[in-house]
Amino acid sequence: MMMMIWIVLGILLLSYSTVQGRWNNVTYDERSLIINGEHTILFSGSIHYPRSTPQMWPSLISKAKEGGLDVIQTYVFWNLHEPHRSKYDFSGRKNLVKFIKTIRDQGLYVSLRIGPFIAAEWTYGGFPYWLHDIPGIVFRSDNEPFKYYMQRFVAKIVDMMKYHKLYASQGGPIIVSQIENEYGTVEGAFHENGQSYVRWAANMAVKLQTGVPWMMCKQNDAPDPVINTCNGMRCGRTFEGPNSPNKPSMWTENWTTFYQVYGGETYMRTAEDIAFHVALFLAKNGSFINYYMYHGGTNFGRTASSFVTASYYDQAPLDEYGLIRQPKWGHLKDLHAAIKSCSKALIGGAESFPIGHLQEAFVFRGNSGECAAFLANYNWRRNARIFFQNRSYDLPPKSISILPDCETITFNTAKVNAQYGTRSIISSKELNSTEKWEEYEEIIPTFAKTSSRSKTLLDHTSMTKDTTDYLWYTFRFQNNFSDAQSVMQAFSHGHILHTYVNGVHAGSAHGSFQNPTVTLQNSVPLKNGTNDVAILSVTAGLPTAGAHLERRIAGLRQLTVQNKDFTMNTWGYRVGLLGEKLQIYTDKRLHKVQWNKFRSSTNQQPTWYKTLFDAPAGHDPVALNLHSMGKGEAWINGESIGRYWVSFKTAKQDSSQTWYHVPRSFLKQTGNILVLLEEEKGYPPGIAVDTISIGNVCGHVSESDLSTIPLSCPPNKKISRILFASFGTPVGNCESYAIGNCHSFNSRARVEKACIGKEKCSIPQSYQFFGGDPCPGFRKALLVDAKCT
Repeated sequence: MMMMIWIVLGILLLSYSTVQGRWNNVTYDERSLIINGEHTILFSGSIHYPRSTPQMWPSLISKAKEGGLDVIQTYVFWNLHEPHRSKYDFSGRKNLVKFIKTIRDQGLYVSLRIGPFIAAEWTYGGFPYWLHDIPGIVFRSDNEPFKYYMQRFVAKIVDMMKYHKLYASQGGPIIVSQIENEYGTVEGAFHENGQSYVRWAANMAVKLQTGVPWMMCKQNDAPDPVINTCNGMRCGRTFEGPNSPNKPSMWTENWTTFYQVYGGETYMRTAEDIAFHVALFLAKNGSFINYYMYHGGTNFGRTASSFVTASYYDQAPLDEYGLIRQPKWGHLKDLHAAIKSCSKALIGGAESFPIGHLQEAFVFRGNSGECAAFLANYNWRRNARIFFQNRSYDLPPKSISILPDCETITFNTAKVNAQYGTRSIISSKELNSTEKWEEYEEIIPTFAKTSSRSKTLLDHTSMTKDTTDYLWYTFRFQNNFSDAQSVMQAFSHGHILHTYVNGVHAGSAHGSFQNPTVTLQNSVPLKNGTNDVAILSVTAGLPTAGAHLERRIAGLRQLTVQNKDFTMNTWGYRVGLLGEKLQIYTDKRLHKVQWNKFRSSTNQQPTWYKTLFDAPAGHDPVALNLHSMGKGEAWINGESIGRYWVSFKTAKQDSSQTWYHVPRSFLKQTGNILVLLEEEKGYPPGIAVDTISIGNVCGHVSESDLSTIPLSCPPNKKISRILFASFGTPVGNCESYAIGNCHSFNSRARVEKACIGKEKCSIPQSYQFFGGDPCPGFRKALLVDAKCT
């Protein structure tokens, strides 16, 4: 009897396994990806596992799911996983399998962009630097050495995914993979080797037999069966479409904002603009849209590419700290809900026709008689009244209205009904006690103290192998100039130079993202006899894009003193700083140098600073306020929170160069060790440990919009104060407001009674709630701004 039970159970398990494998079959046709035999319209969001922490992953994925996403997309970061040839690391933030399983456990799909070239504003485009030193290698070309190592890594990732049964064909969450990345932008530089490389890469990927489709973004010549996809902000306008009639229209990168560089300003893309172009792409038969980024996160350590800030895509729907950024998150959530309410009709495809001079209708009909319509107004300045199916509709400027039943508008891309949120920064702890700071100054090397020699100037990155940002160039010469002050001129291919003559700082200069080369000209003091010159060359990340990355160089290229050229002089080199080599930013190795009491030095030389602090109370995200520092890198308990560069001022300085994210998982309750490496003249006692939260929530609706304002504070916070409330004709919006000519004097009192002390509340826009109509005959609006604590 028991034997029969086990046999039956075995058959059932086998049957279940077979069903699961069939149930998760992923194919495609000209309309969409087909999952489990059903056509699907999918919303996806990029969340990069190493730009956050494992402790943050569940919350980020949960918020993405709540925001209406079906898929999480990530790159695979080759230089993180294989920093040394054949030596792999998938621990901690690099635990790709754990990240994918976390996504799976919340019921979402995965889009895995293996690359392994990824760009992504990630140093060296994700390539490990050892690849540069492979004899005869040409990156991203029909080049045997490169193809060998690329295929080896891609196969390793695919095999790892198969081992853990993570492909949809095995019952896992991965429904699509990507090979290469935006290769079409550089393909021409490789001529026929570019075209043959594309064919090889596609063929290599398909032969790995993952059981799910492969895609190539920005690759119009992607060979069948690989799907070519679009990247950009306006793919509804710019995408030429699939290169084969049986491929779906997919958008792999819808940029929700843009990455920021030191010396640049934050790019602000509105929720309305994103929603408009998403709706337009869907109207033109798009079926897969990925937001890049949905959560940007933090470029910890030295992972950012040239001049890119540690804060990455902070203006995404989930900000750097993982907080919901409103109204972007909420407006897109409302869009996703509107689309999903009519997805069966949308799968049927659209018939389009003009309904005005700058207006167009898209009508979708499903197989079972479903009907949905998108009404687009392309006029950026004026409203449009149009007639559609014997009804009139008012369309705001630059907007698309969604009618899930071809009759009633449930969503308009230009009308934001989601609440607004304002991020608050609260100072938790000022580290202003000079008695609690200690310092260690790096010794400026002389030519005699360097062992590596060359009779020419060597490439910075070929010397450092990307193990450090720093390379010392040293030489010495006999002073035979008549003047004690002489002019030194230096030229570098990037990115920063600090010069020292006889151990004294003699000038600094740096390039920029637009022009990374450095030109320095400065008057320097000389002494009679031998003069020692030391030049600290500094990189701020390696390049991330363009053809022939293997040929890129950096560092000092020319130096003259009083018009005498020393470029071909005998030079001495030292890679990195002593504090880096000794790892004095870690608890176990702090004692490797002699720390001294802090002094406000006027010298400008690399200096290490350290102190202790306690973690802020509560659960709000933590940030280090480095407004008093210059340029360098910061570590908390041995974990690098990234490069900082506060002194490279933007025209409009913002938080991206002042506050630096410290994940809660990096902190202990007490006795946290903060270590900073400062290149300039920073003042550590000016640093503060702050917490970040959503302090205000605001809603604004009119009679033509929703009938209520829903206000919701972040978890563990409640509405403590009503900052503004007006039912009538308030002036402005949630960013700037005032009471208008029409105002119900009961506004604040009624809202306070409904909301104070609550985590969330809903205020109806009704005469009854506010005790009557304050101005009959006028169109009313309701605007409420509340404080959360």
